[in-house]
Amino acid sequence: MNTILSNIKIQINEKIYVKNPETSDLGKKILEQSILLIDEIGFESFTFKKLGEKIGSNESSIYRYFENKHKLLVYLSSWYWSWIEYKLVFATANILDPMEKLKIAITIVTEKVRDDLNTEHINEAILNKIIIAEFTKTLHTKEVDQENKEGFFLIYIRVINRIVDIVNEINPDYPFAKTLISSVVEGSLHQYFLTEHLKPITDCNDTLTPTNFYLNLIENALK
Repeated sequence: MNTILSNIKIQINEKIYVKNPETSDLGKKILEQSILLIDEIGFESFTFKKLGEKIGSNESSIYRYFENKHKLLVYLSSWYWSWIEYKLVFATANILDPMEKLKIAITIVTEKVRDDLNTEHINEAILNKIIIAEFTKTLHTKEVDQENKEGFFLIYIRVINRIVDIVNEINPDYPFAKTLISSVVEGSLHQYFLTEHLKPITDCNDTLTPTNFYLNLIENALK
């Protein structure tokens, strides 16, 4: 699957960026170093000025690619969910048993992420940490409805609905398929956050992972 994924070109909504960062060395450097800097100092403290200093470029050069840091975070999130989608599609393509397919899908969207060496300028393991800590900031804004109309979250929605389709294969009469899967996808991010920062209110740890919990939840919900 890694060989196949290495040949995939991830497509991001053109309205999210001013200039496609994947088309130049500077753009790729902006993506690479923004991931490292956001992980290091957090999104609230992250600025294009600080990023410019890190990459040895003028702040204005970053604005040629992204209108603001919110759009950059939306781009990184879209990139992440697109990468997850490709993994999901290829891992489940030839699986006939829908329950087995669902377990694979749930594992992919909830497991701890490792860096994909096929993407040199994107460290998926660190990007996953950003998604865990910062993804809700892309959604919880006053502009969310307009941005949703413009398709900013289409890839994220598509990932969820791909898994919803599998749930419907297993039990077409189950009335909460979308609620269940959206809760699994976003809930797994929250559980990883809790294991890192608020351990007293989660049962998840290094041996009992969010994946274990959500696989158990899915099986019991669809009995």
